[in-house]
Amino acid sequence: MTTERPTDGHPGNFVADLVRQELAEGKLTRPLCTRFPPEPNGYLHIGHAKSIVLNFGLARLAPDGRCNLRFDDTNPETESTEYVESIQRDVSWLGYRWHGEPRFASDYFEQLYEWAERLIHKGLAYVDTRSEEEIRATRGDFHTPGAPSADRDRSAEENLELFRKMRDGEFEEGQAVLRAKIDLQSKDLKLRDPVMYRVRKVPHHRTGDRWCIYPMYDWAHGQSDAIEGVTHSVCTLEFINHHALYDWFLAALEIPDPPRQIEFGRLNLTYTVLSKRKLQKLVGEGHVEGWDDPRMPTLAGMRRRGYPPEAIVAFCERIGVSKHDGVVDVGLLEHELREYLNRTAPRVMGVLRPLKLVLTNWPADEVETFALANLPGDDSAGSRPVPFGRELWVDRDDFMEDPPKKWWRLAPGREVRLRGAALVTVDEVVKEGGEVVELRCHWDPGSRGGTAPDGRKVRGTIHWVSAGHALDAEVRLYDRLFSVENPNAGESSFLDHLNPGSLEVLHGCKIEPSMVGAAPGTRVQLERTGYFVVDPDSSPAGLVLNRTIGLKDSWAKIAKKASGR
Repeated sequence: MTTERPTDGHPGNFVADLVRQELAEGKLTRPLCTRFPPEPNGYLHIGHAKSIVLNFGLARLAPDGRCNLRFDDTNPETESTEYVESIQRDVSWLGYRWHGEPRFASDYFEQLYEWAERLIHKGLAYVDTRSEEEIRATRGDFHTPGAPSADRDRSAEENLELFRKMRDGEFEEGQAVLRAKIDLQSKDLKLRDPVMYRVRKVPHHRTGDRWCIYPMYDWAHGQSDAIEGVTHSVCTLEFINHHALYDWFLAALEIPDPPRQIEFGRLNLTYTVLSKRKLQKLVGEGHVEGWDDPRMPTLAGMRRRGYPPEAIVAFCERIGVSKHDGVVDVGLLEHELREYLNRTAPRVMGVLRPLKLVLTNWPADEVETFALANLPGDDSAGSRPVPFGRELWVDRDDFMEDPPKKWWRLAPGREVRLRGAALVTVDEVVKEGGEVVELRCHWDPGSRGGTAPDGRKVRGTIHWVSAGHALDAEVRLYDRLFSVENPNAGESSFLDHLNPGSLEVLHGCKIEPSMVGAAPGTRVQLERTGYFVVDPDSSPAGLVLNRTIGLKDSWAKIAKKASGR
């Protein structure tokens, strides 16, 4: 498996270069128009984000450019209003606004039907009453030409009558289809009389029971583009095999100045599956807690995990658009995420595995407030008041009773800095049942603000939370959903590679009081720990935080090494 690791700069966007050239040469005879055409049968994922950024970005290349949002809702068995609403929400969340109202292939069912009748009149379409299995068996393969149906030579009048009976519900599912009459000898299997319509007696989420025949994707897509005045129909590489058929339908209908199909390489990520079928399996079988589970690569899941839309757009722009499929290191996505959050996420102190620390020489009822910077290095971001008292919470991982050399955190007799507050030294370790439950310490009264009064060097700095002011929180530590770089590889099921440690839930965590009333979606950096977001499950009764990502960014070293710097 080849993994792409772009370093500095952008790899390029050949589609944008092509459109710029056409605009500069005055080749477009109508306003630049693209479209984003999702099927409403699932939630959008990070792969769709690449297409969204590309299509909406192309529309911005011309002052009168536009991008339509059109739902390819031609399969009523798998579609729902839930998916339609989630897709609109995700596109808007990424920061894009489609032209006019959302469009649907079902808006064009009447026009598509009329055009199908036109092809029947021209002798370019016919009704085949054989079973779908027989049609499939007689299509042939790369070495064998297709065999014609006895129905292929019916008159236009007979085919028109049968097609209208299909529309009127006189055929049951599987009894008849409408096929284009192209070339059963073609080396391009897509041109061997492809199916245009099939009978499906299933209610549609928008048209109800009005239709019992539904157009196939290849028939609906290009014609919908033509109806909307799309100039550039941009799609991923798997549709390159559909290109000739796309053009044939438009030519057969004699569409003037037809749209142009352009294929680009889809996004694949390490440690990730983006197959909609596999994502549906994860949801349907309960391996995750829904489409918006923060471990999912869906935009809904990434939003709930704390991904800012700006980081996703920056990632999609950085990886570029090429003519071949590749695999992008997920570390690059995580790098863009950390870069954005480091600049924008306010700092907060939180203790995930709390251990009580008592300052024995601090007055019992005295509380002092220290001002800590919201964003270090950015004076415009201001500061926040953080209370400090006799009893504090520190992280259990910041204490060792018998530490190794170069341990700069808490240990018996060791002095450390409590971030922005004071210098403290451990005097006594209190245990219950062999477990450490409390550290009794003294503080240096001359060290208010965390500065040594005599300039002595104190290497260790740890975070803390005032016990009397701390907020209790549930913290969900999310990690990658899969434990191997390519969960799609090999003979084993992708489910065999699920990471059993992809979620750890901690209760009784302690967060500084600046988080009181924080709304769902609020992103913060818990100092020395990672980036977190307030989950929608939060309530006045309890704060719930999701870990977006840890602080360490290993991709930066990989990129530096790859670039030879």
